[in-house]
Amino acid sequence: MTALDVTIITGMSGAGRSSAADVLEDLGYFVIDNLPPALIPKVVELARGRDEPSRFVLVVDVRSGAFVEDLDVALGELRAVGIATRVVFLDASDDALVRRFEETRRRHPLAAGDGVPEGIARERRLLEGLRGQADLVVDTSGLNVHTLRSRLHELFGEGAPTQNVLQTSVVSFGYKHGIPVDVDLLFDCRFLPNPHWIDDLRARTGHDPAVREYVMGQPEATAFVAELERLLALLLPAYQKEGRVYLSIGVGCTGGRHRSVVIADALAEVLRRQGVEPRVLHRDVDRA
Repeated sequence: MTALDVTIITGMSGAGRSSAADVLEDLGYFVIDNLPPALIPKVVELARGRDEPSRFVLVVDVRSGAFVEDLDVALGELRAVGIATRVVFLDASDDALVRRFEETRRRHPLAAGDGVPEGIARERRLLEGLRGQADLVVDTSGLNVHTLRSRLHELFGEGAPTQNVLQTSVVSFGYKHGIPVDVDLLFDCRFLPNPHWIDDLRARTGHDPAVREYVMGQPEATAFVAELERLLALLLPAYQKEGRVYLSIGVGCTGGRHRSVVIADALAEVLRRQGVEPRVLHRDVDRA
C-alpha cells in the first residue's frame, strides 16, 4: 500500500487557488478542483491501497455548501487514520483581490449583489478560523503567475525539504507598505536608529556593508539578535515536536530598505546555526 499525501488548497477567492492547483498538477500531484469538503474522506477512502497516484491536491472553497464545518470534520477524519495532510491557505490584500476581480470582471461568490469589497469582507470573516489553523499561508498580493509557480516549486517541487523538516522563511518589509499577510512571527525593529537620516547611507540599502555596520554597531541591535537566537532555540524544537512544517518570520522597519534587511539577514544566520536553512526575501528593499 502506498502512503497517501493529501494537500488541501483553499483560501480567498481571487488569491490564485486554480493557478496553484495547475502548478502542483505539473509537479505530479493528482488534482481535484472544487471538491465539496464532505466528499474528501470518500475520495481518500477510494484512493487508499492503490499504488498510483499517492499525492493528491484537493481544491475547496466557499462555493461548497457548509464549507468550514464540513472541512473541519473531513480533516479530522483524515488525520485520525494517520494520512499525511496539510492545508495551504492562499491569501491576498483586499486591494489586490478587488483589482483582480475588476480585471477579470468576475462576480465574487459572496458578493450577493452589493459589490466585490463586501463579498471579500464576508469571505474573510467566514475563513478567519480556517486561516489561523492552516499549515501554510501564502500571500499572493505581489505575485504573478510566474512568481507563484516559483514559490510553489520551492515548497513542493523536486529538491524541496521533506515534510519532517521545518521549512522556514524570513521576509523583511516596510510598515508603510503594509504588513505581509502570511507571517507567523512578526518582529519590529523600528526601535533602532534609522540609517535614512544619515546622508551618506540614505540612498544605500541593508545589503551595503556600511549600512550593515551602522545597524549592527548599535548595542540594541546585537542584544536584539541575541534575544531572538535564544527565543528561536526554544521555539524551533517546539514547533517541530508539534508537527509544524512551515514557519514564516517577518522583520519590519519603516521603509523596508535598511534596518529590517540587516536584521533579517542576521536572523537567517541565526537559523542556519540552529540547523535550519531559511528562504530569505527582502520584499521592499528596492522601493523608493
